[in-house]
Amino acid sequence: MTKFSFNDLISLYQEYEKQYGDGAYKYISKLLEEAKPQHKATFTGQDHEQSWRGFKGRNLEKLIRYIIEKQLQNLGLKMIDGDLLKHKKENNPDLTFAKIKRNLLVCYGEYSEYGYYMPDVDIVTYNPENFAVVAVLSIKATPKKQIAQNEYWKLKLQTQKFTKHIKFCCITLDEDGALKTKKPIKKARAIVETDLHGSYVISENNIEESNHVKLFDKFIDDLKAQLP
Repeated sequence: MTKFSFNDLISLYQEYEKQYGDGAYKYISKLLEEAKPQHKATFTGQDHEQSWRGFKGRNLEKLIRYIIEKQLQNLGLKMIDGDLLKHKKENNPDLTFAKIKRNLLVCYGEYSEYGYYMPDVDIVTYNPENFAVVAVLSIKATPKKQIAQNEYWKLKLQTQKFTKHIKFCCITLDEDGALKTKKPIKKARAIVETDLHGSYVISENNIEESNHVKLFDKFIDDLKAQLP
């Protein structure tokens, strides 16, 4: 039996698009719940829960890329996988990876004595004309475990002249409700409100929005507003 794959997930999403139109993204959590038993039906290992968590994390990022790709193209932007940019050696003649990475590296030490390092991000959006990085995205089902790391990298980028313009965003399903309300406020939301550029929640339910915590449908407009 063929293993459940990302293509199967896209097929499910396309069915949701037929039902919900442009609002299909709001139901990603529901879609993943539907996908889980299908994934299990083709699973052959010992620990399905662990396998599912890995599948869900990897493919949530890919699904977000699938959803926003055309909208980014309309803004004249492209995107690249952050992990690919971090680890893959440059092998294309136009040095695309090297040019993007150069505009994102964080310097350690006054005279770079400890080297340069890539921030831990999932998606990098950039201008293909000059390879300038516009925004970096962290994609998570729940923001709690990653939020402090996001805060760290955002602050590091802001300390440098050539990276301080980069928008650091979190896109999340917020499945544990950490960002849902302002009062009572939870730690993850407090960090987003004070130390990140923004977090965009994918949900069919309402949240208490602010300048830093918004529903996902505001993401592209906010990104557009940052372009020169």
